[in-house]
Amino acid sequence: MKNQVVSIYRQAERFAEITQKLLIAGNIPRVKKCLLVAEKLFKTGSNETKNAITGIYVHSVSSFMEFRGCRISGLFPQSLQLEYVKQINASGV
Repeated sequence: MKNQVVSIYRQAERFAEITQKLLIAGNIPRVKKCLLVAEKLFKTGSNETKNAITGIYVHSVSSFMEFRGCRISGLFPQSLQLEYVKQINASGV
């Protein structure tokens, strides 16, 4: 079980890297597709999958987007947007 959890987190990290590379390339339609896949995984996945999506994917992608000056609200699907807001509120920013 432990290897499976680590694998899920590594996959979320890799998925975030792919999304970031698409952002750099300016391929917004593909970025939106990635975000929709992440939202689907968040909504239908196991608890470990949901934790990986919020803890790794949303955090990595949103931090990258903020650093690059991208509008997160225009790209993130509703569920991921809510998770992003929870992260911001939890951090006290």
